[in-house]
Amino acid sequence: MKVGVYKLPMASPADASALEALIADGTIDPATVVALIGKTEGNGGANDFTRALATMCFAQVLAAARGTTPEAVQEEVAFVWSGGTEGVLSPHAALFTREEGDGQGDDGRLALGLSMSPDLAPEEIGRMAHVEAVKAATECALADAGITDPSDVHYVQVKGPLLTPARISDAASRGVSVVTEDPNGSKAYARGAMALGVALALGEVTEEIDDAAIAKRLDLYSAVASTSAGGELTKCEVLLFGNSKDASGSFRIGHSILSDAIDAGAVGDAIADAGGEPVAVFAKAEASATLRGRRTTMLSDADINYERHARAAVGGVIASVTGDPAIFLSGGTEHQCAPGAAPIAVIAKV
Repeated sequence: MKVGVYKLPMASPADASALEALIADGTIDPATVVALIGKTEGNGGANDFTRALATMCFAQVLAAARGTTPEAVQEEVAFVWSGGTEGVLSPHAALFTREEGDGQGDDGRLALGLSMSPDLAPEEIGRMAHVEAVKAATECALADAGITDPSDVHYVQVKGPLLTPARISDAASRGVSVVTEDPNGSKAYARGAMALGVALALGEVTEEIDDAAIAKRLDLYSAVASTSAGGELTKCEVLLFGNSKDASGSFRIGHSILSDAIDAGAVGDAIADAGGEPVAVFAKAEASATLRGRRTTMLSDADINYERHARAAVGGVIASVTGDPAIFLSGGTEHQCAPGAAPIAVIAKV
């Protein structure tokens, strides 16, 4: 396996011109594109339309280049978008290609595994069915990456559905309950369920759990999961990244844990773990009422959502270390590292 990594600037959620340019000049073969992870300047909430808009525009470009339809592209390529580019965060997309390649030595190179779950019904979102769907998809992605040792996994990005008003109404019309009737409130349950699915698949959580644990038992977590929920999806997309001796290419991945929102040292640790020049950074951000003994207003501000506070703060810290504000940073860390902490992963060119 040989994985290619390309960072694409975006002038708007509908701007796929950087991808068009890479295809036009022969830098990439559009047939080898397997995934895209990006940030858009939407609000990051349940009603953030910019994620679906970006998917549509990038899928159209790839469809034209592949000689197929946008719908077919979306069945073959994983599109993961996170809305909200507060502060210094820059809208962008990290594009991944995958082709055949021979192993490159004992230190390993970047390997990428992909999998999608079946569609989830509204009543399954944020519950054990959601957990089990992601667990199974993560196991498939691990096999797809050719990684046998979970300790070689450094980052598992999962994007899945949340509860929209239409989905809540659908459940009610069938006489079944949903985990919450608050669309934005469902994000915590969806993110938490997906993170627990990763933790179970990688052996990070070994005890039996049930619905009551989701978004509540925060002592149960994955140190490498990064999950995001949106209304534009009906299934879960799992992108698993690690290093493999059977992979080739110029990239490696490393990770660390942000102990809090201003842990610049952990950024450096993740870069060192990757062992090269940072190309793409992926992290989570969580708001807190206090930070190193000082009170913050992130959780009590009625004007700005707490996730937007957190993304702006953590984005500034990471960019101050890397010198690049094009960072994939999403809010909400339910079951993603211990409470108060957050994961960070770095893909580097070596």
